[in-house]
Amino acid sequence: MKDLFIKNGIQKQWLDYLYKKEAEFKSRSAETDEQAKFPKENIQELVKMGYTSLTLAKEYGGEGLRVYDMVLFQETIASFDAATGLSIGWHLGTVGELYEKKLWSDDRLNFFAKEVLDGALVNRAVSEAQTGSPTRGGRPGTTAVKEDGRWVINGRKNFTTMSPALTYFLTSAWIEEKEAIGFFLLHKDTEGLSIEETWDVISMRGTESHDLILENVKVDDSMLVEINDGPRGNKINGWVMHIPACYLGIAQAARDYAIQFANEHSPNSIKGTISELPNVQRLLGEIELELMRARHFLYHVAEAYDDEKRRPLIANELGAVKHTVTNSAISIVDKAMRVAGAKSLQRSNPLQRYYRDVRAGLHNPPMDDMTIQKLAAAAIEQGKKKAESIN
Repeated sequence: MKDLFIKNGIQKQWLDYLYKKEAEFKSRSAETDEQAKFPKENIQELVKMGYTSLTLAKEYGGEGLRVYDMVLFQETIASFDAATGLSIGWHLGTVGELYEKKLWSDDRLNFFAKEVLDGALVNRAVSEAQTGSPTRGGRPGTTAVKEDGRWVINGRKNFTTMSPALTYFLTSAWIEEKEAIGFFLLHKDTEGLSIEETWDVISMRGTESHDLILENVKVDDSMLVEINDGPRGNKINGWVMHIPACYLGIAQAARDYAIQFANEHSPNSIKGTISELPNVQRLLGEIELELMRARHFLYHVAEAYDDEKRRPLIANELGAVKHTVTNSAISIVDKAMRVAGAKSLQRSNPLQRYYRDVRAGLHNPPMDDMTIQKLAAAAIEQGKKKAESIN
């Protein structure tokens, strides 16, 4: 099905590279989940093959690939191993946004491009226990105060995905003197920066999204790379589509297992395999339909975002596609488990891992309630404008 979405030779070439890693990545998935262990070998392989600089702009030495490309590749990786897909997706999305929007000064962008080309990994550290999702606009409890010409940063961040492997933490902090949120580029070896291993969950266990602890971290002005005057959730940022791409990949993996199981499982109560049973065919058909619907929506929105003329028109579609794909992915995995029956609950069966991992999508931004509320508000405003134009 996914062949329909391959548009050029570069995409085909990179997919070929990635599929060569399929067996290797899949072989580590169970251990990664059971031990809640970061898939560092997988990430190292991706760095080695140059994958982590794909979304770096060409003018800075990268490949300059766009959101559509990222979605295609991220879905593929996540179908091999979900923790690897979600982890590296945050890096690709962060780099893509930084260089597409040129959020930093030229000096900082040039410096960081060299770091990325040398294998550096980055993620934004924004979530906090007291503020909830940063897309809701809460002020971070982490603070940055100017003392003796340097910034002193104190605070705690949670959900810091890929924390064991990150080279840089792009960390938000409230700056009282500017009455704004600043983002500081903090190297992992900065004094006062540490990781507290708090990640104890049932989904995406291998991402090791531990807490980032900042105790009197001191940096100079060059590390204050961004000032954000409003909620980041209000910005049009297509690079967050690595999130639904990841959960679509998990759904694809569940679908593939269900098909294989149906074609092979032959209880002695029937002739042939269960793939010939009407109720199983109904479930498999529903899975195919949901995958098709979610994938077309995702790739259409990614394509529209990459078109700069159409980009301003899709603010609501970005949230809608994440809502649709993640909820469809949950439904697809559930149906795949119904095909496999009670065997899907065995710890040795990958479906139980897909079931747990796919639910994490509900808690990645943007949240479902915000998406629905924005859609309603947009429709109401559109209706008012139409009525005014008639009157």
